[in-house]
Amino acid sequence: MTGELILNLFDWTGVFVFALSGGLMAVRQKFDILGIIIIAWLPAIGGGTLRDLLLGQPVFWLDDPISLSLATLAGLAAFFGPHFWARIKALVWVDAMGLALFAVVGGSKAASLGHGFMICTLMGAMTATAGGLLRDVVCNEAPLLLREEIYATAAIIGAAGFYIAISSGLSEGASLTIGAIAAFTVRGLSLKFKLNLPRSDFKKQGGKL
Repeated sequence: MTGELILNLFDWTGVFVFALSGGLMAVRQKFDILGIIIIAWLPAIGGGTLRDLLLGQPVFWLDDPISLSLATLAGLAAFFGPHFWARIKALVWVDAMGLALFAVVGGSKAASLGHGFMICTLMGAMTATAGGLLRDVVCNEAPLLLREEIYATAAIIGAAGFYIAISSGLSEGASLTIGAIAAFTVRGLSLKFKLNLPRSDFKKQGGKL
């Protein structure tokens, strides 16, 4: 497979699984079918839209009907099969998969435009987290991005892993795979073992701001 095809497969898979996470959250909030589809779109295209606007590129889904079709299909899957997804406790793991895939897709988009490590890592993290932030805010949920859980950190590690791999001369497919596995592993370990980033103990020390 060509590098472009591999990238598209990662992107489309990320769109579907992130849209599914949005659809499942909307089902939990008892939205109607249109609301579920709209919420499914937010994590699927939100982060990539912001990334493309900041990079001065055409917004990816305007010329890619497959992405919107997959996002809509995922919303319908959430609407018609919520009991199936609930049985396998899919939401957090689907979201983790989407996070990993979008982190490397965003990093790859920036790298293809000649940007360096910092911008590629930032764009990867933004692609992976901005849409989920929109989803959580609209659904009146505490944003995963702002909780103690290791979330954005996993996206940063995935995007950084992609950039290091591609800069080391590995193929795009191998680099995408390495970065995605790194991001998913970090996020998965944080879920399995309830790992969190450290918080300030300023108040415990009697401090006032």
